[in-house]
Amino acid sequence: MDQILPPPPSEAPTFADDFSTGLDGEKWIAHYLPQWTVPARSAARYKIVETGLQLRIESDQLDWRTEDAPLRVSNVQTAMFSGPLGSARGTHRHRSDGLEVRTETPLRLLFAPARGRIDVTVAASTDDGCMLAAWLVGTEHLSDLDAGEICIFEIDADAVSTTTRARTGIKAHGDPRLETDMAEVVLPFDASGPHTWTVIWGDGETVIGCEGIVLRRIPQSPDYPLMLLIDLFEIGTPSGAYPKTAVVSDVRAWG
Repeated sequence: MDQILPPPPSEAPTFADDFSTGLDGEKWIAHYLPQWTVPARSAARYKIVETGLQLRIESDQLDWRTEDAPLRVSNVQTAMFSGPLGSARGTHRHRSDGLEVRTETPLRLLFAPARGRIDVTVAASTDDGCMLAAWLVGTEHLSDLDAGEICIFEIDADAVSTTTRARTGIKAHGDPRLETDMAEVVLPFDASGPHTWTVIWGDGETVIGCEGIVLRRIPQSPDYPLMLLIDLFEIGTPSGAYPKTAVVSDVRAWG
């Protein structure tokens, strides 16, 4: 029998946005890990639509970093941190070969809980080469070891049909206290329509679910500040029609 997620807490969320008044700069940074690149490459392309925040990949958009090309991304995140220009300190050190800060980003913690619950309502992309993802990533401003990630979901466009495959779980990255534990799950619906993901973490356990059903219960959890990233990627050589899009309709968090 499927396990049912607990209902949201009765108290008001500590962080909430339905994007009805636009993209709030006091809640979101509209750049993807800007410390590792330059603003013209990290800046999100987006549009406010009736259903929320439409993340977009557009035909003239630059690769996020030339070293990681072809890779284009439009992302919103709730914190940022880097060390000095030229250093290797910063959130989410995604590679070990020569990564250095190209844009110094002073610490901003708009929302970075160490435990709690987040509900995210999205509609995934079905455009060529795209992936919609939501992650909680250690900010690393207290320690380089605080680098773990809760992958709420990663949904490839070609995995969306009458049922949808998604990846979800924990990635240790540079945190020796965690073990990577990722799995593919099957959602019994077309994820290009609005649907809600939930993550609840703390006290050494991470629970990830979708549409009220528990998908993963993992006996570990990061216990340091995590920032939320929601992003649309185009991975691989540009192809197909533009813009390529996905929608974030609502985010509510308690933490």
